[in-house]
Amino acid sequence: MTNLEKNPSEHVLEPGERCTDVEVLIPREVPLGGIRAMTVHRTLPQKQRSLVGAWCFLDHYGPDDVADTGGMQVPRHPHTGLATVSWLFTGRIDHLDSNGVAAAVLPGELNLMIAGRGITHQEISAPGTTTLHGVQLWYALPDATRFSEHAFAHHAPEPVELPGASIRVFIGSLAGSTSPVDTRTPDLLGAELLLEPDAEVVLEVRADLEHAALAETGSIIVNSTAVQHRQLGYTPTGADTLRIASGPEGARVILLGGVPLGEQIVMWWNFIGRSHDEIAEFRRRYQAELGFEPVDAQDAGGSRLFGPYPDGQPSPLPAPPLPTVQLRPRG
Repeated sequence: MTNLEKNPSEHVLEPGERCTDVEVLIPREVPLGGIRAMTVHRTLPQKQRSLVGAWCFLDHYGPDDVADTGGMQVPRHPHTGLATVSWLFTGRIDHLDSNGVAAAVLPGELNLMIAGRGITHQEISAPGTTTLHGVQLWYALPDATRFSEHAFAHHAPEPVELPGASIRVFIGSLAGSTSPVDTRTPDLLGAELLLEPDAEVVLEVRADLEHAALAETGSIIVNSTAVQHRQLGYTPTGADTLRIASGPEGARVILLGGVPLGEQIVMWWNFIGRSHDEIAEFRRRYQAELGFEPVDAQDAGGSRLFGPYPDGQPSPLPAPPLPTVQLRPRG
């Protein structure tokens, strides 16, 4: 493997530029709550691409000095029509949800929360955590399962050793390893790759899946295209192999994949629906159930969409106002 910085054949793309079969997505910085605000780097969604398979959201954060930023302080908030995937490299986050699940998010261990028709949860850095480093992912549930009941799954995948690389498959199948987790969304892939310095792996992948590789540390080559630190290299369906190579410092890569969702979604704040009116109704129900806005007569005594919650927790987040323009489906 030739040094990434010295090989003129490895073209570094500008935002939105395409080279052969790879599209490079550039992250944007987003402050994640709190007075000092922990910064995350978001590569999904963005204007040029909303989805990779059913994957619709990718935040990459850290290594974050918790003493400086306060770490992750995300109080109770809602989700509909999606699942959250928490994957840490360093630190610990405490998860609590309205389905009664309290769990620790730990390095190398998958925590999957399926929101289904509705759930609320919080994620807060655990006491004693000094450095926080990881990714937060969402995928959209297809129409067939998006109103199903909420659920939670945990999985600690064993590494698969390849020449020059180690792979942990937390969702789907790759390199002979299959995750047992039921995603309620068919044909998804999620894996962490650790590449040694100047290493290259050629992975056998399903040709009906599109893929995206996050350069979590350093720079990598995806097929023939340079993908810089924190960028996401996207490849469409049609190929049955995927080449990923590291530079002289090695690399950690988050690899996502999925069959194209084939559905238009509306994604706003923490909700996923199929229309503006559906999102507005999710927001109305959340605001009413948590006491931010008056309860309509039609809701009095009815079932709660976002569930009960233990006492003594931080105050929940109110939903922001809806935009003044109609939310349009994308996908």
